[in-house]
Amino acid sequence: MRRRVAALILSLSLAGAARAGETACWFENGAVVAPAVIGDMAGDYVIDLSAPRTLLHETKAQMEGILEPELPLRVEVAGLKAQAVSVKVADLDARGAGFVTPIAGVIGMDVLAGHSVEIDFAACRLRIDQPWRARQQVVFPVAVVEGLPTITAGVSDGPTALRGAFAIDTASLAMMRLSTRGAAATGKLDMTARHKAPAKLRALSLGGVLAENVPANLTDDLPEGVTGALGTGLWARHRLRLAADARTLAIAP
Repeated sequence: MRRRVAALILSLSLAGAARAGETACWFENGAVVAPAVIGDMAGDYVIDLSAPRTLLHETKAQMEGILEPELPLRVEVAGLKAQAVSVKVADLDARGAGFVTPIAGVIGMDVLAGHSVEIDFAACRLRIDQPWRARQQVVFPVAVVEGLPTITAGVSDGPTALRGAFAIDTASLAMMRLSTRGAAATGKLDMTARHKAPAKLRALSLGGVLAENVPANLTDDLPEGVTGALGTGLWARHRLRLAADARTLAIAP
């Protein structure tokens, strides 16, 4: 009887433990891409911590006979199994520009929220709910704004400066994308081309460190209260880990 009780307690404890794992990914066009499954549709999906919603490319949906603009589907990535996520079908041709193979969709924070997410850019590994090991690290406090984890940063174009909440963007080449609510630019910038950084900003300040002549772009897809997004031009030489409670972002060499 005692053995049965002990086995039951062990099984319950294991059931409550994180069971996600890790997968190889690749870093292309300024975006982290990993194998994943939405519904029964396996493919290459962009992993984007600055995306509030998970998206399915309408081309992929049409190939599978899906006509609804939004529907509940299970999502599997790096050992994580999320049931009945409301997935939006969207035209992702612009986001898929420049990739060697077609992008099937985007895995966003509606799937990843509540889980620790580690991206190791050097080895390109995506780890979910796995132990974090770092001899050296810098830890930033995180605030969640409209479902997006953000950290505080400041930017300047020389004459003016702006400070606010910036999303953690793992799917854009620009070191910084600034919301059009707080900025404008002369000339024509293609805000949908996230694999490009056509502009420059005078400076970016983050955690007391100043970067100058920052590759940048504008964006109009961030929610109210989010000033901009810090892209892979900033993260690509590091490992980053968003804590499961979304209160901290750890950066390690």
